[in-house]
Amino acid sequence: MWPSVVDWKMLRFGVEIEFVGGKPEDLQLLPGWIMSLDEHQLDETGAKSGSELKPPPMLWSEREQLRVMLDRLEAQGASANWSCGLHIHVGLEPWGQEAVLPMLDAALLHQASLEQLLQMSEHRRIYCPRVTKEMRDRFAAEPRKESVRHSGRPQSHRCGINTAAWFDIGTVEIRCANGSTNYAEVLNTIELCLRFVASVGAGTTLPAKGDPLELAAALGAPASGYPASAPAPQWHMVRMQLEDTLIPILEPLVQELIPGGEVHDILPTEGGLMLTIEDTDGKPHKFVVEPPTTGWTVKRQHS
Repeated sequence: MWPSVVDWKMLRFGVEIEFVGGKPEDLQLLPGWIMSLDEHQLDETGAKSGSELKPPPMLWSEREQLRVMLDRLEAQGASANWSCGLHIHVGLEPWGQEAVLPMLDAALLHQASLEQLLQMSEHRRIYCPRVTKEMRDRFAAEPRKESVRHSGRPQSHRCGINTAAWFDIGTVEIRCANGSTNYAEVLNTIELCLRFVASVGAGTTLPAKGDPLELAAALGAPASGYPASAPAPQWHMVRMQLEDTLIPILEPLVQELIPGGEVHDILPTEGGLMLTIEDTDGKPHKFVVEPPTTGWTVKRQHS
């Protein structure tokens, strides 16, 4: 039932640890831990690298497991770079679905402060779109998963404060943190997210001035020590600009191939372009498409 006071240390949580390098297929896992070998990040050249490491749902008292697994990762030479994120899932079981609307309200008030506190790299915003008032109002009128989807690309159903996760696995997912394999940084991030969710669950009024340090103080969370921002390479930014240009052109084809689908990425390949489309369930579908030989418009000549 919402609101109700729950000790943040008694909330179950999970964490998705994205990394590059290492030998993920050979990493010795603690019981219940999962290595998602199909989840790759990008190294400095743009090649697929690393993986995503996840524990079973755990309590704060079990956090030593994180130290063990992060030490094993780093011993293999794994690390987090600009392409990696750190996603924290916090269980909403103590409050149930009643907590989703308050969480959306809290996101509208505090998501900018959380982004600043976590030093979210700006190029990662595409993976962490903000909750909107329209989304909140849709959910209030029709409380279902589809109401908290944020149309866009490439992961519209996963906002920076992702309440859609309640309908999948009973959590809220906070995705704003940059990647890290450093135990202290990972732990600080988890603590902040646990305290934030516990505060929303208790119906606590938090400072809404947009000052991240005031928010941290009100939560009793660390004011610093989070994963540092890392700039994306120039080639990646250029690639994103090219994709943004191509997506409107390809949109009719995307909808023909996968109705309701969204473009995940567009990459050059032999014979044309490799077009990856996510369906409404988040499953990727890949197609090789050939650009048209006619139909392009020259807007102006660049000097």
